[in-house]
Amino acid sequence: MKLNALMVRYIVNDVDEAIAFYTHHLGFRVSAQSGPYFAILARENLQLVLSPPRGPGGGSQPMPDGRHPEPGGWNRIVVQTSDLDDDVDVLKKAEVVFRNDIVAGPGGRQILIEDPSGNPVELFEPAPDAAK
Repeated sequence: MKLNALMVRYIVNDVDEAIAFYTHHLGFRVSAQSGPYFAILARENLQLVLSPPRGPGGGSQPMPDGRHPEPGGWNRIVVQTSDLDDDVDVLKKAEVVFRNDIVAGPGGRQILIEDPSGNPVELFEPAPDAAK
């Protein structure tokens, strides 16, 4: 198997709204877009593929059992930060939706925000010992 890039697909209610969120708040840039039905955003070595729950694209098609793709859930991309407290302050002022408060574990601290469709994004600050 030859792997070319790390890509994650998120189902979003509105591709343009999601593009605005990820580019404005999280530093992604648009790599490709096909109207309201598809976009690829990039940040460092991650490509984020955005698709609506209905449309002509492959990511929007129902499964053989009839289930349709939908936003939300708990799987998430993780955006690493070196100053979680400052980033949280900035995002709260921008009225970004938070799922929880900052929690700490042995590997660092984290908090979950939501994109406009309810997809979670984890902001993660590694513990000083874990970053080495």
